[in-house]
Amino acid sequence: MITKESINASFKDIFHQDAQVTVKSPGRINIIGEHTDYNNGFVLPAAIDKYIYVALNERNDDQLHLFSADYKEHYQTVLNTIDSNAPDWAKYIIGVAQLIHKTTDKVKGFNLYLEGDVPLGAGLSSSAALSCATGFGINELFGCELSRIAIAQIGQQTEHEYIGLKCGIMDQFASVLGKENHAIKLDCKLLTFEYVSLDWSEYEIILLNTNVKHNLASTAYNDRRNSCEQGVKWVKEQYPAVESLRDITLAQLDAIVKPKDEDVYTKCRFIVQENQRLHDAVEAFKNKDMVELGQLLFKAHWALSKEYEVSCPELDFLVSQAENNEFVVGARMMGGGFGGCTINLIKKGNTESFINTLSPAYKEKFNLELTPIKVKISNGTSMLL
Repeated sequence: MITKESINASFKDIFHQDAQVTVKSPGRINIIGEHTDYNNGFVLPAAIDKYIYVALNERNDDQLHLFSADYKEHYQTVLNTIDSNAPDWAKYIIGVAQLIHKTTDKVKGFNLYLEGDVPLGAGLSSSAALSCATGFGINELFGCELSRIAIAQIGQQTEHEYIGLKCGIMDQFASVLGKENHAIKLDCKLLTFEYVSLDWSEYEIILLNTNVKHNLASTAYNDRRNSCEQGVKWVKEQYPAVESLRDITLAQLDAIVKPKDEDVYTKCRFIVQENQRLHDAVEAFKNKDMVELGQLLFKAHWALSKEYEVSCPELDFLVSQAENNEFVVGARMMGGGFGGCTINLIKKGNTESFINTLSPAYKEKFNLELTPIKVKISNGTSMLL
């Protein structure tokens, strides 16, 4: 178990000094609303009880001395230096530090120790948790007075400028602003949000990690974004007020985009319909209608698979098996796609039998182990007490 005491002891072993700030920032699940965030749409994420932890102290120079416990790797650089050969985990820290440094003159050099229990490659946004933990820690250490939303935005900007992934704001927002036993209905255009109570006492969530990550992910992600932007551009030629797919109707897509490019049309239509599924899911929560919620999850999955084309055989197999299990009310792939996890809403008390049935079938078909991940809905980024 990771504790403040264990992290601070490790920090002292590495840097021979005491940490001044210790922070934890959670990974996230997304109940519904996939690939809508970078289209200025709506998402419904929730923070989970899996965290990235960072400990920091201030240096008397402009150097960054970093250590990742998970990779057992040291990295050193200077605050204003960009090194394309830096390991990926370090690029997140460097990016956040440099972006905050550009907005305030308070940031100086620091030592940082990194550890985490967010499963890597499972689509639970360990990278966003790292960015947000770093941003929150730097904010506390140097008294930068950044808001939580600003910390989330810096995390997103780090992905864009230092990692090369044009992601939306959802992951970072959920990590920083999560609330225990609540999801966040987030408007990704206006950054307005409301907390939605997750009152599912008769049900439980289990994530099933496929333990695959196909190498299509980053390229396909940017391709999908380009398709959406192209669709918006075509509609905007006739409707200048249009800024994103959230402003576009299915009728407009039918009339303007479909005749030009069937694939761009299909990708854009998915986003418009996914936004509606999210609004319907929030109403299902408010009405305590878990059956309706579950059906929306299944519909979302097959649209992600067949229309947006970001699934893979392993994910499709798990959702098919879930559909055929009387105790699973809903399931879908979660995250960017091409691997990672499915999210499953199961009648309480039936999770173990579901896994025991599914695991050998998955092993037989793909020669892969299936890893269940139990999660609780947690609060967002905080100082570690």
